[in-house]
Amino acid sequence: MGARARRRRPYIVSAPVGGGGVMTLPTIDPVAESQEIAALIEALTAAGWPDGLAAERAAMEAEATPLAADIAATAMRLGERPAEALVGPAGGSAGTGLYLHGGGYVYGSLLSHRGLIGELARATNLRMVQLDYRLAPEHPFPAAIEDAIAAVGALYDSGVKPQDLVVMGDSAGGGLALATLIGLRDAQMALPRAAVVLSPWTDLSCSGETYRTRAAIDPMIDHALACKLAGLYAGDADRRDPRLSPLFGDLSGLPPMLIQVGERETLQSDAANFAARARAAGSPVTFEEWPGMIHVWHQYYARLSASHRAIGRIAAFLREVDMQGETPR
Repeated sequence: MGARARRRRPYIVSAPVGGGGVMTLPTIDPVAESQEIAALIEALTAAGWPDGLAAERAAMEAEATPLAADIAATAMRLGERPAEALVGPAGGSAGTGLYLHGGGYVYGSLLSHRGLIGELARATNLRMVQLDYRLAPEHPFPAAIEDAIAAVGALYDSGVKPQDLVVMGDSAGGGLALATLIGLRDAQMALPRAAVVLSPWTDLSCSGETYRTRAAIDPMIDHALACKLAGLYAGDADRRDPRLSPLFGDLSGLPPMLIQVGERETLQSDAANFAARARAAGSPVTFEEWPGMIHVWHQYYARLSASHRAIGRIAAFLREVDMQGETPR
């Protein structure tokens, strides 16, 4: 998937967008970090990808990093959908995180992102709940957004307070998390205290500038793949519908959001453009572009020191939201 990436000189971009001051990324060893990401890109490019939907789904699960032994997992249901709660060693007393996995609305399961979600539970001390939302092409739009909004409602019904809930997601799940915020607001349901999205896919019309300018350095996603997956989920629906593409929605009145994206991402413009539009609408956003990083680099925490730093930034963001009652200033 995607083209072989070229190595580029690392740089730092950390720009909170709206309602906040600068959130500086931790100091790094740029040489060591460049070597780590270069080795990972080489491995990803060499690995290839199987043909056929069933084989692709199985490959995503097989490549997932296992859940750490000290993370407790409990099967549950949210509404009509299977789910799983993951709790770290500290007990999950900081609240609840609803996690919506990535996979282009076509791939992903309760197994595919378990390891990453467990590490988020460890870092944030949230009880992380991952949702097994319905996937395309068997269940096209609006199945996923219906499941996500219903899951929030089920959490509220179970006693989770909105001020104790954080909605999270990566890639398609990141876009789904943002669309869920819009859907909750429009349905006059209580909004969670914050949202955290990793490499979010916010534009299923695939019209952003980096679909052209950064695809050559993205080892995972290119324009053709994004368009294919968008078609499988969206079908004949208008791809600018905010329930599909939150970039094009009314972004006012949303809670504090942290958006992290890598420099080497076809979807960089999805993240940056959403952050800019949300800021213009008055919603508080912290936007971070991470030097040299690839799509959802967080999931490679077993290989990348930058993954641990990014997860640490998520925990710090949520602490600052808690202390100040809104976006970090």
